[in-house]
Amino acid sequence: MTWTAPTEWTVQGERPMRVATYSIPAAKGDLEGGELAVFYFGEGKGGTVEANVKRWVSQFQKADGSPAEKEAKTKQEKLAGFPVTTVDVKGTYTGGGPMMGPSTPKPGFRLIGAIVEGPGGAVFFKLTGPDRTVTGAEKTFRKMLEGMKKK
Repeated sequence: MTWTAPTEWTVQGERPMRVATYSIPAAKGDLEGGELAVFYFGEGKGGTVEANVKRWVSQFQKADGSPAEKEAKTKQEKLAGFPVTTVDVKGTYTGGGPMMGPSTPKPGFRLIGAIVEGPGGAVFFKLTGPDRTVTGAEKTFRKMLEGMKKK
């Protein structure tokens, strides 16, 4: 599968387990930008769609420290001819360990993700950052997903 990242996003260097990482510029008023991490593990690898959605959502808490699971939105649809599951969750981003998220909790964050079931296995797109920055990148992210092509 191929896609074209927006020109305003900066490609980062190679990272473990990732096929690509992009920096998203901070929205006005945000102290940091966002990040889109793209993972591909191979056909039949990387866990089920449901397990990944659950793991991503579990990386967020509401302001009172309770799980953000009830507020998370998921949706199944077809984009560019591929089955896609999207997830959207906001709150305090706690991450999922040293390679999966921040070392200190980050309040006011948002994750929009997409798990694309491609012909050679699932590709995982995980965009995280301050809520305003992620909201500002949402349409561009969607456009990128709609432009995916089979290799």
